[in-house]
Amino acid sequence: MEISEVWREYRATGSPELRNRLVMQYAPLVKYVAGRVRSGLPQTVDPGDLVSEGVFGLMDAIEKFDLTRGYKFETYAMSRIKGAIIDELRTIDWVPRSVRAKARAIERAYAKLEGELHRTPEEHEVVNELSMTREQFTQTLSQISLVGIVPLDELLSASDGGDGGQSTLADTIADGTDDPVEAFEVQEIKQILAEAVEGMPERERLVLTLYYYEGLTLAEIGQVLGVTESRVCQIHTKGILQLRSRLLEPERGLAG
Repeated sequence: MEISEVWREYRATGSPELRNRLVMQYAPLVKYVAGRVRSGLPQTVDPGDLVSEGVFGLMDAIEKFDLTRGYKFETYAMSRIKGAIIDELRTIDWVPRSVRAKARAIERAYAKLEGELHRTPEEHEVVNELSMTREQFTQTLSQISLVGIVPLDELLSASDGGDGGQSTLADTIADGTDDPVEAFEVQEIKQILAEAVEGMPERERLVLTLYYYEGLTLAEIGQVLGVTESRVCQIHTKGILQLRSRLLEPERGLAG
């Protein structure tokens, strides 16, 4: 039986056996998404836990997917799988407070300087604002990137009005919603995100585009840019902190 026939019969009968066939068919999606999320997390996070939660996300996607909508199940499922994994990560306190505080301090520095300068601040300006040396700033970026607390999977509270919704920035890239109102909101968020990324320095913009839109790994981006993977990780972290300083400051305009 072809997969399209499995889908039709499952929708007609709700057979647990057919549901299990669909889970097995799309299980590689769970491994792929879990691997992508895992790449930015510390070693203390068990990859098996991510996969387990991802399977629950896959099962939820299978249950809710509408065959009549005309979009690919894989796109829809990856958003649900990632959401389940991120929800699980939010339930455990795995980020040292000191590192989280450093990330917030850098975000605030970018936000303050953008408001004053009406442009993206240069690295040396951020370093001066934080009363750090350039070496200390680089080390701080490395610390932040190692614990993976600034992926693009943070809630977009600034753009959804902070109403407790579960949309994430990464979800908007793979648009799989089946609700017309939500679809409009997703398109609006994607536009806000695109404008915010467009206004960033070229290297940060390129790294974010290659990683989140093109699906390249950090190592592959390093090959494209001719730098080490650790350097790409630092650029990615700096870019996300800049992006968050814009998107998570609702009282400020994106242009400063």
